Amino acid sequence: MKLAILDRDGVINHDSDAFIKNPDEWIPIPGSLEAIARLSRAGWRVVVASNQSGIARGLFSMATLSAIHAKMRRELANAGGAIDALFICPHGPDDGCACRKPKPGMFLDIARRYDVELESVPAVGDSLRDLQAAAAAGCVPWLVLTGKGRATWDAGDLPAGTQVGENLAEIVDALLAEG
Repeated sequence: MKLAILDRDGVINHDSDAFIKNPDEWIPIPGSLEAIARLSRAGWRVVVASNQSGIARGLFSMATLSAIHAKMRRELANAGGAIDALFICPHGPDDGCACRKPKPGMFLDIARRYDVELESVPAVGDSLRDLQAAAAAGCVPWLVLTGKGRATWDAGDLPAGTQVGENLAEIVDALLAEG
């Protein structure tokens, strides 16, 4: 089974320092839905692993997050793709949970759910914490330069073995070329 793990904000959709708080604020990055659709058509399972501390901060509810994800799934289906599962961390940065990236908890949960080793699984993110969580779980970290990715690249000090792509479409091209 081919599996890819994607962060949401900054990878699939435009990010906001004020958080994505409702479905109207969820706007896909051009080409991202089509890239996921290409993975889906090639037989890959696509899973999203996303910190959503806006819940802990009281900025939106689980019902609103579900509505945001329903919009994402609808638009993705219209593009011919699918997300197999969404793993989220609803906790705040000071809650001390094991699931909030840069900790690898969500990735380890994904490995258990799909009964896979993560050593060759690509994990795409735009922040250092995305890459750190991926590396800690044994995934192959991919930095996308959309969202906060350019600033993450400029700051340097990326986990060893981090691959870099301009956008999700470019990364998917590379993954599909690898087989």
